[in-house]
Amino acid sequence: MATEHLGERLRRLRRGAGYSQEELAARAQVSVDVIRKLEQRRKHSARLPTLHSLASGLGVELTALLGDPPGAPSSGEADPPRLVAVRRAIMPPLFASPAEPRGPERLTVALVRAELAHGWTLYHDAEFGPLMETLPGIVEDARLLAAVGSADERAAGQAALGKALQLGGHLAIRLGKTDLALAALERAHQAAADSSDPLLGPMIANSVAWAYQRQARLDDATALAVHAADTVEPHTDTAEGVRVWGGLLMSAATSYARSDDYDTANDMMRTAESATDRLAKLPSSADGKLVSVFNRSSVRIERVRLAVQNERPEEALMLARGMRLSRDTPPSWRTWLLLDVARAHTDMGNAAEAVRALERLRRVAPGWWRQHTAAVTLVRALGDAPSPPPGLGRLAGSLGLTA
Repeated sequence: MATEHLGERLRRLRRGAGYSQEELAARAQVSVDVIRKLEQRRKHSARLPTLHSLASGLGVELTALLGDPPGAPSSGEADPPRLVAVRRAIMPPLFASPAEPRGPERLTVALVRAELAHGWTLYHDAEFGPLMETLPGIVEDARLLAAVGSADERAAGQAALGKALQLGGHLAIRLGKTDLALAALERAHQAAADSSDPLLGPMIANSVAWAYQRQARLDDATALAVHAADTVEPHTDTAEGVRVWGGLLMSAATSYARSDDYDTANDMMRTAESATDRLAKLPSSADGKLVSVFNRSSVRIERVRLAVQNERPEEALMLARGMRLSRDTPPSWRTWLLLDVARAHTDMGNAAEAVRALERLRRVAPGWWRQHTAAVTLVRALGDAPSPPPGLGRLAGSLGLTA
């Protein structure tokens, strides 16, 4: 895991670009005092809109500044073999013959959907290594399914291929490979257009908006999410339609918040939260579709995150208080909630509660605990206090740090 402090990373990128602190402040339209405090490690983080501005001023992706740890460690510049296999599955060799189905079993839509469900479970559990092992086969199976059988069978295969490539896009984002992610998502969107699922294209658009956010392309992310939400609105007479529409609304709200328009973002999130009341009253498809994570828990988790990222810790803790998570809330979302609660307590000066939230995260989601540089940042911030709280040493040791 990369444990470089945000300030060290900022200084390295700034010097590499040839800017003084004052020049970067002018380019990013950020206070030079913020830059100084970050580089001197007197400040461990900043509002996400500020980080977006710094990334833009440096001419780098947001991930370069945040220092997302690689999910596929490599000893050199070349991609490791598992990632090469993922690339090959997403972008198969030109003029290659179609792949043969794996194993003796007959390839069916149900089988590929089961493979997809397992792949998404690995993703939400932060099991990126095993996912890299299995994803190429899932994509190959879905691609073959999309090329054989009747028109209806091929359309179902295209839907499976779209979801497989979308999964590849999400994995690539987590590995810090946003260009590969966009290549995967572009192919996923084409597969969605060749399927008979009107919700799949907008779902993939939501993933593209996320990739744009990671590249600090906030205007592009906002426009795409809003447009896709408009196309889904006629389909909100089903629970699946509401979930996809709500997920897009949340995505647009996130982009607004990161563009320093918290009020618009908060209004959109309230609208999304109100829409969750309709889910139990609407018919739901029984065809095994994999749709957006959208329920009252996910909306509230995102509201907590936006409040924390915009330096509103009291509001974040109020939103998180007494929250009961839905059973279908994935570990990845639970992880963000615990991280954000810990950061809010840290910002409020309540170190003991912050350690409690981080310890719970370490226990319930060890895969994500090892992946998040946000955890490193928080543990370091707590360790720099005059009297580090009890239990911090154990957390620091599990991240390879010294409390």
